Amino acid sequence: MLLNDCQRSQVDKTLFIKKSESKIILVQVYVDDIIFGSTNDLLCQDFVSAMQGEFEMSMMGELNYFLVLQIKHMKTETFLSQTKYCRDVLRKFEMENYKEASTPISKSCYLDADENETVVVQTKFKGLIRSLLYFTASRPDIMFSVCICARFEADPKESHYNATKRILKYLKGTTNVGLLYLNEATLNLKGYSDLDFARCKLDRKSTSGTCYLLGASLISWNNKKQACVALSTAEVEFIAAGSNYAQISWLEQQLSDFGLKVTKAPLFCDNTNAINLTKNIVYHSRTKYRH
Repeated sequence: MLLNDCQRSQVDKTLFIKKSESKIILVQVYVDDIIFGSTNDLLCQDFVSAMQGEFEMSMMGELNYFLVLQIKHMKTETFLSQTKYCRDVLRKFEMENYKEASTPISKSCYLDADENETVVVQTKFKGLIRSLLYFTASRPDIMFSVCICARFEADPKESHYNATKRILKYLKGTTNVGLLYLNEATLNLKGYSDLDFARCKLDRKSTSGTCYLLGASLISWNNKKQACVALSTAEVEFIAAGSNYAQISWLEQQLSDFGLKVTKAPLFCDNTNAINLTKNIVYHSRTKYRH
């Protein structure tokens, strides 16, 4: 790639970029597959000729299906979904005829170790969890639920398995849901941070979640249990905001590799005390935070 005047991305070492005046071509390498796109057809043709001169490879045409993601290109927008994969998973776990659920997890569901519950076959539970993890590539609405259930892979019980099956019931009623990306998107990057406070019944740690939008398009999201136990909502929100803004910095660098200059992207948080801490970091007895 580097021999063809492509530069390696600073943040993604499998991404290569070539710029020519106002034109750009992006080349993403995944194992033995290459996905590329450009603002100019001639750059694509030159790249294909160069690659076919070096390697034995074939063109598969416009990207429509990759890693269980279905990509539908329309005139003004692009739609990503996993409809086919969803139906395959429902068939695999014999849940095609189950009743649909309106939400991926119940509001009253607080999973714990459940020592007295019936043990579930571990391989069966792991297979279901790992199938669901693939959905999080296009379904941020189930990420929180899947991550909670995944914590019990080592010793799954009947209650954990039932909670996981509910996610599939929810997917059954929302097979056509996906992500919509407008072709003419604005370049306003922003993030939203939120969490549940000490919800985990095993260790009372909080789970933080965030999403990042470029204009109106959702481009990144994550859900992660925090590494420490926080003693106040202000502290836990402050910890989440710090780690989430690091992701915004990563996205800013990634966009700069594409030639898009985005700086000082805002991160929205719903806790006033955490916001005040970012402006004036002082010791407070309730936050247990020291600078």
